[in-house]
Amino acid sequence: MTSLTDQLDFGSTLEVAARCEASISKLQVPENQDNLLMIDARGQARLLHHQIPQQALVADWPTGHVRLAVLDGMGGHGHGREAAETVAQALLAIPACYTLTELGQRLDALHLQLQQQFRQQHDADSFRRPGTTLTLLEIPAGAAPMLYHVGDSRLYEISAEGACPLTVDHVPATAFAMHGLLDEQQWWQQVHGEHRAQIAQAYLLGNAFANPQVLADALQPLDQTNLPAFLRQLPDRRLLAVRPDATYLLATDGFWSCARPDHWVARWPQLLTRPGQTASAALDALYHDYASDPPPALHIDNLSAIVLRFRAPPDASKRHNIDETALPHSANGHD
Repeated sequence: MTSLTDQLDFGSTLEVAARCEASISKLQVPENQDNLLMIDARGQARLLHHQIPQQALVADWPTGHVRLAVLDGMGGHGHGREAAETVAQALLAIPACYTLTELGQRLDALHLQLQQQFRQQHDADSFRRPGTTLTLLEIPAGAAPMLYHVGDSRLYEISAEGACPLTVDHVPATAFAMHGLLDEQQWWQQVHGEHRAQIAQAYLLGNAFANPQVLADALQPLDQTNLPAFLRQLPDRRLLAVRPDATYLLATDGFWSCARPDHWVARWPQLLTRPGQTASAALDALYHDYASDPPPALHIDNLSAIVLRFRAPPDASKRHNIDETALPHSANGHD
């Protein structure tokens, strides 16, 4: 078990707890290709390097600004751990962002820059391009969180009403739905009701949305222009309307790599929304339940999670710059 929240300060309105484990099994301990990045309200950072927690201090980080991210390196493509580590380290050099446009432009540019870096470091004829998921929250002081999402790690909103995914997995089923080949029920069954170890887009790797036979270098954001109607409220890059009575979970797919992930996820509200429960206690409850009563047909995988709670709702209108691409709060799916 690796805890990354010790001595970090997220301010008076945000509570955060994080953990990263290679496996819950004592018999199967794979290489931990997951990573986490947290930059707190004072510029103190935590991340993993060679599977070991590291700390750093980000120079000139604005007081009260927070950055949180989970990353899951793609082992099937080789160098998955290195890809996740490289991205996590590079995120320390991305300045604090205040608009969706700025955040997207900086992270898209980093994606292409690191692609070129990996090409130069390895023999292009024999090297398979690595990839990693990246699900990131950028939270300016007192303002609405901004989401940037690539891959199949997820952000959930968990309340007494249930566990609601706030991200769309970048997987073949989503590509099929985008082309009208799957309806809502079929998509939900394949993405949230089954375990399928496939991906259609990842950071560094690129995307295969337009043509499954060709891996394009660039990322393709999923938004109202290309998502099916039943997913258009969940674009990859948007402002989030968050609730003080909800718990938010950033996690890698080890948490739902089982035969019926929807049944396991349905247990989360009872685990993570108990009266008086701290974010740290909620995270402990999640890991303990997963280890003591694992879901059937569990696929052993790395497990990384960040639990966060907002003690007061951020003000979506409080931003340093007007962002013409910002979406209304209904983009969260629960206006």
